[in-house]
Amino acid sequence: MNAEKDSRPERDQVVDLEGVDWLPVSDRLITVRLINGGIWMAIVVGALSVPLILRTTGVWPGYPAWLAWAVPGAVLLWFLIGLAIVPRQVRAIGYAERHDDLLVKQGILFRRLLVVPYGRMQYVDVQAGPLDRAFGLCKVELHTASSSVTATIPGVQEEEGARLREQLSARGEARLAGL
Repeated sequence: MNAEKDSRPERDQVVDLEGVDWLPVSDRLITVRLINGGIWMAIVVGALSVPLILRTTGVWPGYPAWLAWAVPGAVLLWFLIGLAIVPRQVRAIGYAERHDDLLVKQGILFRRLLVVPYGRMQYVDVQAGPLDRAFGLCKVELHTASSSVTATIPGVQEEEGARLREQLSARGEARLAGL
């Protein structure tokens, strides 16, 4: 029984490969995600609070009070729990450039490790929304020959995003030419 237990990989080995130097994304992504989540929380909870407002102002007195409080309260609680885990989610994102491929990891409970060989990359896309630009961040997307596989590295600083775009594009072209 002990030999069987010892032969299994450790929990973190599945994603954290030995000898790989992971580069983290910017901590500013935490602020961006908290602001974005706060905006969505205000919109959704505000919309779900309309029956509560109508009931308290007397416009809709027949609406059940427990339901008027429970629905926006439950959704607010759900959003707050989601916002509380944002820092840990962001710190779980990382990437590593190796000789033949790029590794991208993410996830706390459901971990994901994506290995993108440079020879399979078709193009590298760098995107930045208004909130990302305000914090000097961008998102790097690696598109491969398979339409179902797109590696995304969110929260990369703009300078690093430009460097990754050039570096990964050059490596992809070199590996593709070698085929």
